[in-house]
Amino acid sequence: MSNIQLAANLRRLRIDHGYTQTQISGRLNISRQAYSNYETGKRIPDLDIIIRIADIYHVTLEELILKPCTGAGVINQNTGPYYIGMEIESTDTIYLTKEEVDLLIHYRNAEEDDRKLTHRVLNMTL
Repeated sequence: MSNIQLAANLRRLRIDHGYTQTQISGRLNISRQAYSNYETGKRIPDLDIIIRIADIYHVTLEELILKPCTGAGVINQNTGPYYIGMEIESTDTIYLTKEEVDLLIHYRNAEEDDRKLTHRVLNMTL
């Protein structure tokens, strides 16, 4: 099981700070492939690695794992709380805002034609 928010934060923070995967993996004394697996959600880093990553980016563990982060800081840090969701097929964890939860509920209750329109608007394939 992976944490989608953590994986997204790892990638976003690395890019926002101008690091390559090789540079971050070197600072963590792990292979670039191991770090790449963290960013893609294929693996979850050990607690020791998560602590070291939080230190690199000067964020708290809670921020790194639970809140959307950028190089400029935490996004929407005062608008929480987030609602925990799970992607059924992979059992990945994702944290959603109230607005995102409402959007998903409306989507689920929509007619098939409205769902197809939503997919077209968002450039998603079915």
